[in-house]
Amino acid sequence: MSQTLFIDGKWVGAKKGETRQIINPYNQEHIETVSEGDREDAVRAIAAARRAFDDGEWANTPGLERGNIVLKIAELIRRDHEELAELESLDTGKTIEESRADMDDIANVFQYYAGLADKDGGEVISSPIPDSKSKIVREPVGVCGQITPWNYPLLQASWKIAPALAAGNTIVVKPSEITPLTTIKIFKLMEEAGVPEGVANLVLGPGATVGDELARNKDADLISFTGGIETGKKIMQAASTNVKKIALELGGKNPNIVFKDADFDVAVDQALNAVFFHAGQVCSAGARLLVEESIHDEFVAELVKRAKKIKLGNGFHEETQSGPLISAEHRSKVEKYVEIGLQEGAKLETGGKRPEDPELANGFFYLPTIFSSCTSDMRIVKEEVFGPVLTVETFKTEEEVVSLANDTIYGLAGAVWSKDIEKAERVASKLRMGTVWINDFHPYFAQAPWGGYKQSGIGRELGRMGLEEYTEVKHVYRNTKPAAVNWFKA
Repeated sequence: MSQTLFIDGKWVGAKKGETRQIINPYNQEHIETVSEGDREDAVRAIAAARRAFDDGEWANTPGLERGNIVLKIAELIRRDHEELAELESLDTGKTIEESRADMDDIANVFQYYAGLADKDGGEVISSPIPDSKSKIVREPVGVCGQITPWNYPLLQASWKIAPALAAGNTIVVKPSEITPLTTIKIFKLMEEAGVPEGVANLVLGPGATVGDELARNKDADLISFTGGIETGKKIMQAASTNVKKIALELGGKNPNIVFKDADFDVAVDQALNAVFFHAGQVCSAGARLLVEESIHDEFVAELVKRAKKIKLGNGFHEETQSGPLISAEHRSKVEKYVEIGLQEGAKLETGGKRPEDPELANGFFYLPTIFSSCTSDMRIVKEEVFGPVLTVETFKTEEEVVSLANDTIYGLAGAVWSKDIEKAERVASKLRMGTVWINDFHPYFAQAPWGGYKQSGIGRELGRMGLEEYTEVKHVYRNTKPAAVNWFKA
């Protein structure tokens, strides 16, 4: 499987012949060998996308026709649903149940944008100037570089690919170098669906070369990135070379607020799901729990009791509730943060180590971990751990919890739990976050925009706004009775 770059409608190997071994994080077994591209391959792919946009027909293809092709991709995803889910679980270690749900969502995203492809016919403006007509139209941006993360490889790719194609752009996609398998598969499905040569290009390889070229190259008109905040800042700097459009989703440190009048059992259950789903490797994970002081002790005790029962294991086993972390490197990062938490004086309630089960010894597993006695000035509270680590803080008043929740550089998502809906709505309105859930955690869908305030990113994915990110706005003005101005008289 070494020819795994897709450039200008052809499957090719990396120019320098480099390859990468893809391993299963559950047991480190070799899954596949793929091509490892570099800057030169990225340049080739961008050039192909440029030609396809400037000289090809895709940008001018009627929206209905583009939509039909995007819809065909959705149908092919549903056809190959199980194969895709299995590949995703092999690649990431997540449970097969999670991967199946992801594939359902991915098909829905392609279907949603297929339906929007021909729905924006522009807007007629009532011109204040006599004898004139004015309209606003949206046109594709051009060549779009798209960099996707390892935690939701195909889901995050779909959020970028589907709207970009529906809007008439050409794309160059760079998945995480450690989780490329489902992205390779989706490109085969796009080829089958009839996406024209050069419109969709795939380059595997490191961010330092392939990703940097996508951000820096002057023939790329837009760069969309999902990942860590430090990499996002580098992409912003690189993108300034030609002032290209940027869209960034950079994670969060998301507060989960529980008032004393919340449904106790449901709030405990959802607090566990908020932080330990996919081993905490979720940008919107509720890793920061804020509990009203009067119920703190009881709430934490129940959390700890249930967290100890979480079943770690092989994602393909039905009884498994959570899989491994993605890599040895990432587990080391999580372990360092746990050490920092202990040094800062946080109280370790459970976890804080690797599991002792010999069946898990070859995988990158880490026990669900809960810290209490946390304060907002601790690094373990402020910084994104991106693992199965929960910090618990207390509050006494509505005003205090709003202040604590907003005391962060991030603003991706948060949740409020209370039976007093007026209070919950009031708190939600004061949270500076792109998504706020009331009496729930994690739901998202294709129809609603996703993105964050502050350093959680720039722009929005999903919803109609996710399509608009891939368009430029043009004002077309027409004088219906042209006449000389006579400003400069002969």
